[in-house]
Amino acid sequence: MEVDVLVFGGFEEFDAIDPYEVLANAARTGADLSGRLVTLAAADEVAGSHGLRIRPDGVLDGNPDLVLVPGSGWNDHAEKGAWAEAQKGALPEAVASLHEGESTVAAVCTGGMLLPAAGLVRGRRAVTHHGALDELRENGAKVLPEARVVDAGDIVTAGGVTSGIDLALHLVERGWGMQLAEKVAEEMEYERRGRAVTSHQEVT
Repeated sequence: MEVDVLVFGGFEEFDAIDPYEVLANAARTGADLSGRLVTLAAADEVAGSHGLRIRPDGVLDGNPDLVLVPGSGWNDHAEKGAWAEAQKGALPEAVASLHEGESTVAAVCTGGMLLPAAGLVRGRRAVTHHGALDELRENGAKVLPEARVVDAGDIVTAGGVTSGIDLALHLVERGWGMQLAEKVAEEMEYERRGRAVTSHQEVT
């Protein structure tokens, strides 16, 4: 499985790096996957919301099996971050095109707010950072505010920042089984916080 983590100026570091590390550890443990940090346009360096600077592996190209979108800067309408990217429009357009091309789209925290901008969540179960839940609901999503991870098949969303770890572990479990996911969690000394809510489950 090919996974691209799509980073942009002002991205929330935890949203991107934590899932990336989970997936890299899963690959070392036996999962047939590869992960990259990519940008929409060529960039030697990208700075996150807390100043961490990374060198991306390349540019988004083709249709990876899964693309993961981090968030940041949504609730305060920051000059850089997910909200700024939504205003520009190019990133939501790219995500919509990837989804149309049959890539699974995963989003962490307010990265999930880029999905309404891409036209992907209306009528579908989803979650995001607690500060943006009402806005997600207003955009037509069936919001599950108590869920940490919501798996709607070709769209997977997670709540606030650290839930990206649970999202990535869920993806590992979905692709390679619970045993491997638990092995990765144990290696990282991480206690999983519940299982993902899937599209077929009843929610009370």
